[in-house]
Amino acid sequence: MSRYNLGSLPVYQKALELCTLSKELASFVTYNQNLLTLYQSQSLRDHIADSLLTDAVLIPQQIARAETSDSLSDRMKSATFIGIMIRNISAYCNGLEQHGVREKEYLQLLRQEIRVFRRSFKKWRKSIANYGNSSETWTFREYLG
Repeated sequence: MSRYNLGSLPVYQKALELCTLSKELASFVTYNQNLLTLYQSQSLRDHIADSLLTDAVLIPQQIARAETSDSLSDRMKSATFIGIMIRNISAYCNGLEQHGVREKEYLQLLRQEIRVFRRSFKKWRKSIANYGNSSETWTFREYLG
């Protein structure tokens, strides 16, 4: 059961903005190749861009999953997964920089967008943990398997 209209949810809007900027950056650093076939490339830069895109696309999906779940466990698993993807995207920026992306200002734009998203994400994460009168408990070990 959805608690919000996703379009009006600030964290979801920020996630879509992060996704759009990630797509633009990936397109730029891969010299506008077909983004759907980056995984087939032999280039490390293309593989980093593909991973960046994958994680950026998964973030709004995980927000939607959490928002439509009545289970505290599912909501917290999604939030944990999003936290991991945010750290991954930051690492991909570092990897692209080390791999020789000359236009570092584009990487800085994405890093700034990550910071903005992270602020919104922290507020949202607190709200989903407190939603409802659930007596469920959840630990990080349960997420791992």
